[in-house]
Amino acid sequence: MADIALKTKINQKSWFKSERGFLIFIAVMLAFPFVLNLITGTGLNEGITKFWQGQFIIFFIMAVFAMSYDLLIGYGGILSFGHAASFGGGAYTFALLMKHWAPNFIKNTPIVIGNTDITMIVVLLIVLLAVFLVSILIGLMFAVTSIRLKGTYFAMLTLALSTALYIIIKSTDLHQWTGADEGLHGVPLPVWLNPTQNRLTVYLISLAFLVLSYFLMKRFVNSPTGHIVIANRENEDRMRMIGYNPVTFRTIVFVFASIFAGLAGALYSIWNMSATPTMMSVVTTVNALIMVIIGGMGTLIGPIFGAAISQVIQQFFYTWFGARWPLVFGLLFIFIVMFVPYGIVGTYRMHAFNLRRLRERLYKPFSRKDESPEEEKTSG
Repeated sequence: MADIALKTKINQKSWFKSERGFLIFIAVMLAFPFVLNLITGTGLNEGITKFWQGQFIIFFIMAVFAMSYDLLIGYGGILSFGHAASFGGGAYTFALLMKHWAPNFIKNTPIVIGNTDITMIVVLLIVLLAVFLVSILIGLMFAVTSIRLKGTYFAMLTLALSTALYIIIKSTDLHQWTGADEGLHGVPLPVWLNPTQNRLTVYLISLAFLVLSYFLMKRFVNSPTGHIVIANRENEDRMRMIGYNPVTFRTIVFVFASIFAGLAGALYSIWNMSATPTMMSVVTTVNALIMVIIGGMGTLIGPIFGAAISQVIQQFFYTWFGARWPLVFGLLFIFIVMFVPYGIVGTYRMHAFNLRRLRERLYKPFSRKDESPEEEKTSG
């Protein structure tokens, strides 16, 4: 029992050490709105504090979307140009049900426990369950196409499927339901979930969603199934020879990534109170790919860095360079790919040992070592 307790304590220390940076990030993000409010004095739901909460909400959502794409391309070795289909599918599922189904259900089927009306909570749970199921179906749809195709051919097919879904959403035949080109706007939300009236609540929900998603994805990639997915990325033929079916594990990672992308899309629909065709476009997938490349593939924490950098660039570069900001961003991206080819986190991990040795050498002249017993005797 003592050995088990000691081993558990060592594992806990190792976990805290490995996740120290992310835990600090969580603490900083939790304190940010309140600290900024103390500095500016504008109020938690007003002025610059409210504005930056909105920027961070977008960052949290896109970070989860980028991490889900990292599961595909970084851990699964699957280049898909259709990942935005899951993101947009989750957004449209949430918006469609909240706009066309929820009002009638709330009006005709009130659910009360004691004196508490929980109808809206039940509606949200049902809608999120629908988002979950739709995301699984979209993931399965793309996984089926990977049975016979790989590499460039598979990437082109995912591009075709994503474009087909994008065209369907924009179709004028569905204007009554989806809004066609204009999108679906004015999604009704309860007051406590309305980002305009209660931004701090949405901020905290988005942060909790990012934290939960990160740890669930981390648990997945560190599980035996995750290890098989990584091995499948390295050599499918060898995995097939030892008895594993590569298609099965590609399907698992497709569905798992699609679920998180769909939930991120639903939260993005809450933030915008709308769902637009742009959410399903190839551009959205490419944006996630850029975030993953900037941060580092196969790192999970890297896409969070990539999403943060992308959000900062979009905010400040537009202010500084106006409509020409994508050109400047493109040049910066080329610079990153050339000089930091494995992304920020990936490159750091590759050179972490050398950086540690360099730091030790720099600090060595300033470190004080105790004299050995022999040296003490000699000096005496």
